[in-house]
Amino acid sequence: MDNSIQDQVLALDLLKSKQFSKLKAQLAEMNPVDISDFLMDLSSEELLLAFRILPKDQAAATFVEMDSEGQETLIKSFSDNELKDVVNDLFVDDAVDIIEEMPANVVKRVLRFTSSDTRRWINEILKYPEDSAGSIMTVEYVRLKKNFTVDEAIAHIRSTGIDKETIYTCYVTDLNNKLIGMISVRTLLLARGDEIVEDLMETNVIRFNTHDDKEDVANAFDKYDFMAIPVVDEEERLLGIVTFDDAIDVLQDEATEDIEKMAALIPSEKPYLRTGIYETWKQRIPWLLLLMVSATFTGKIISSFESALAGCVVLTAFIPMLMDTAGNSGGQTSVTIIRSLSLGDIDMKDIFRIMWKELRVAILCGLTLAVVNFGKMMIFDRAAISSDGQNEWYIALVVNITLCVTIIIAKLVGSVLPLTAKKIGFDPAVMASPFITTIVDALSLLVYFNVAQRLLGL
Repeated sequence: MDNSIQDQVLALDLLKSKQFSKLKAQLAEMNPVDISDFLMDLSSEELLLAFRILPKDQAAATFVEMDSEGQETLIKSFSDNELKDVVNDLFVDDAVDIIEEMPANVVKRVLRFTSSDTRRWINEILKYPEDSAGSIMTVEYVRLKKNFTVDEAIAHIRSTGIDKETIYTCYVTDLNNKLIGMISVRTLLLARGDEIVEDLMETNVIRFNTHDDKEDVANAFDKYDFMAIPVVDEEERLLGIVTFDDAIDVLQDEATEDIEKMAALIPSEKPYLRTGIYETWKQRIPWLLLLMVSATFTGKIISSFESALAGCVVLTAFIPMLMDTAGNSGGQTSVTIIRSLSLGDIDMKDIFRIMWKELRVAILCGLTLAVVNFGKMMIFDRAAISSDGQNEWYIALVVNITLCVTIIIAKLVGSVLPLTAKKIGFDPAVMASPFITTIVDALSLLVYFNVAQRLLGL
């Protein structure tokens, strides 16, 4: 069993048996993330009791890691002094995250115990769009002057760093607060005490504007291996930084949202077990209704070729295989393209290169599947396909020509639709498997019946 799970089980046993002194010692040895996981499974009364046992230095860190429901439960149960202790230990970006999830009456109570400077920064950050870099930045960072000596810079970090979210990377600004450079603590520690910060700092600083997409900022951490990235306004004034832990949260949220969209679900911010039946129904039913109605087109296509099917009923047996293979082929391509778009590996300008690559891949896949399927039909399905009085070789040819053509179509559709969606401002994830499957199902039927009519004379 994982050590963190063992710790949580032991903490739960101590809580149930009311061994509170041992529970306090146990919680003191646990990571705040593991403590929050432990607290999430408790009743409201047990949650409050266990939280109050936490050492003070762990309480705020654990509170930040908890989900919004647990946080709201605690805030409503806290005394004024307890709430003040927790709020005073929160970084501004964490306070913003909490406030965004809380009802108005809880927000008012939280803000009542924050300082005027903290309230001002919270209000500033809340003004930025939800998907912007400004919405996830923190204003607690180390700022240095360019004329500091190394000794002065280190002394400044020691005197102010206790209240900063990170001190590893420090930022150098001019008198107007414009960002002019950055320097790491490692560089300062290895330099002579009398050297000047301006001579040691990096001036080519990767930065983002407050209104840039937060996903672009998060992807930059992966690209450049940063610990933090500065955020500036239109005049290049340094307003805050985004730290790697916030970037990881963004990437995780975006990945979850894309997965849900690709599975034809409306994204939800709640964990699965904390999402009610009615909410889960609301997530799933819109796309299911849309896809069910859109399937009417495939039904219409089959109905319009009813006379052709009557002339060779055995063709019906291969419809599921053709539709499923086409849908799977399109889904493979769309997921690959969507992921590459999210990572910034491709863009609309690459569309012809992508189509040319997918065309060649589709031909190889189509020929491979057609050869295997032809052999399967001749060995296992020969008696069935000759029962209608049709030449089994022609029927096999119809099925496998359709198989090749539909795979080519599916892979081209699967590559073009996400790119097009991105270009016109839609989320490419909505063009994933369910949506593309519906399109290629209809196209595969049209190809199938037209090939059958021409080769079999139906």
